[in-house]
Amino acid sequence: MFEQIGYIICVPFAALTRLFYTWTGSYGVAIILFTLVVKLVMLPFQLKSKKSMLRMGRMSGRIKDIQTRYANNKEKQQQEIAELYAREGVNPMSGCLWSFIPFPILIALYNIIRYPLRYFMMLSNETIEEITKLAVSLGYTAPEGGTQAAYSQINLAEFIHRNWASFEGKFDGLLDMQYNFIGLDLSQIAGNVFSQFPGGGWAVWGLLLLPIISAGIQILMTQISMRSSGTEMAGGSRMMLWLMPLMTLWIGYSLPSALCVYWIAQSAFSLLQEITLNKYFNKILDREETDKEREKREKRIAKYEKQKALLEQQRGASNSGSKPAEKRKPQKTGEKKQASTNENGRVGNRPYARGRAFSEDHYGE
Repeated sequence: MFEQIGYIICVPFAALTRLFYTWTGSYGVAIILFTLVVKLVMLPFQLKSKKSMLRMGRMSGRIKDIQTRYANNKEKQQQEIAELYAREGVNPMSGCLWSFIPFPILIALYNIIRYPLRYFMMLSNETIEEITKLAVSLGYTAPEGGTQAAYSQINLAEFIHRNWASFEGKFDGLLDMQYNFIGLDLSQIAGNVFSQFPGGGWAVWGLLLLPIISAGIQILMTQISMRSSGTEMAGGSRMMLWLMPLMTLWIGYSLPSALCVYWIAQSAFSLLQEITLNKYFNKILDREETDKEREKREKRIAKYEKQKALLEQQRGASNSGSKPAEKRKPQKTGEKKQASTNENGRVGNRPYARGRAFSEDHYGE
């Protein structure tokens, strides 16, 4: 069942790789073109993710502020950060899925490389058995045990290439496979040629350099990606910086070198995509932030004008509701001011002559 599912998954990738090999006649070029097409197909799905990651990088200052303010309350901290992501329309997990996409493709491509007759040429198991019988009759010896046995179909494909005249036209779908690319045998495993170093010429040096080149490009791409997303090189980020290159080295020295060509092409195209999209989306985000700042400024001005108009309106209403002060009548010249007093306290012309304890009989006999 699982073999059938794997076969179905490999069919479109194998068809695409076989098409490019038929056009170019080079196995390495076919893998590079295959990688390019896959990157172009995945590009529309990665655009939104890339923009979201760049926006997250610009939010790092606000995130640090939240982490500082709620350092002692992790629940509140996570809540505030989640609300910030929601307000800004950012999905922090959007970039994680796409970073793992190359691995299923790598596994499918590994099967295509390891089983060239079954997956690359799409031959049935019965046809492969007939081809093997013919090859044995011509002197082919199937490897038994070890790494050579694991890659028996690659050995068979190379034998068919050396004796193509005996196989040509006898089996439908059978191709003359050539694993050579820029003087390197891509069916070889780089880890198996260490014993031939430092001799062996370019055929050995080139195979040993492929994993190193792939790891170097991977490190450079990871650094650019972290810098653009505002991730600091500490803790888990530093581990991620070295994890992928180390995995690339392992792949390059443990599996056929054709996979290393794919990994180099994948890393190189990803690096170019990273640089291009960073420039493109940074311009868009700068413009969006400028528009946001202008909108905020216009809102502040409108709010100020509204408050000013309301204040003027309140002042006008206050002035219309108050009574004007009465004018004081001018005093005529020569007119004496009459002293006002209570008649009960008057004695002659002297006001307030009588006190509280006044009594007419006080001094009487």
